[in-house]
Amino acid sequence: MLTIKNIETWYDLIRALHGVSFEINEGDIVALLGSNGAGKTTTLKTIMRLLDDDQPEKGTIEFMGRRIDRLDTEEIVRLGISYVPEGREVFPELSVMENILMGAYTRRDKKGIRQDIESLLKQFPILGQRKNQQAGHLSGGEQQMLAIARALMSRPKLLMLDEPSLGLSPLLTKEIFAIIRRINSEGVTILLVEQNVNMALKYSDFAYLMENGRIVRADKPEVLREDDDVKEFYLGIATEQSVKGYKRYRRKVRFR
Repeated sequence: MLTIKNIETWYDLIRALHGVSFEINEGDIVALLGSNGAGKTTTLKTIMRLLDDDQPEKGTIEFMGRRIDRLDTEEIVRLGISYVPEGREVFPELSVMENILMGAYTRRDKKGIRQDIESLLKQFPILGQRKNQQAGHLSGGEQQMLAIARALMSRPKLLMLDEPSLGLSPLLTKEIFAIIRRINSEGVTILLVEQNVNMALKYSDFAYLMENGRIVRADKPEVLREDDDVKEFYLGIATEQSVKGYKRYRRKVRFR
């Protein structure tokens, strides 16, 4: 569905992405994981063409067999890619309903738009209850649901989510991931950037690890879960090797 080959993206004189390549198969939930500053958000913005017009500077991006790395963002949305940015970024002074309608700005089928709104308000009943309320007055979890609902109004084939659980309680995080799984079960492919690595690996079909603007690992979640480096640095699980290292450190400190 989506094929990225050797893309390089720059911020002025700083290279943020170093020859990034990966693929997403139709119907999958794919996680893009890494520490802050690894290049995950830059990758999503590069796909959506939200950076400078000449980015990516190198490489190609293909969606459904068509190159999109030189298309306008609106054209990319029309082709079937939607993006929910980090921090939700709803329009706070607009109502919930007005925010949802903003997601359909590329569409002209009024009947289809009405049907999709009815469907989304059933999927997100809390938004139906608050449809006339200003979006800025919603809770963090409600705003995240609104941002996802708005993105779905363009009827995407691929939905890209940037840190959907950021700032949410564990209970709301589980609810958001249940929504993501439901959306995927309805035929929408998901590219997920997520700080909660444990949850991301639990719900994804495949995962890529990024470090310093490069893809350094690519594997199925069950394989990555058993990797010592992933356990220690991403899941916070002490491995046998890290415990031995800590004991050696304690002995050195003790005799200084």
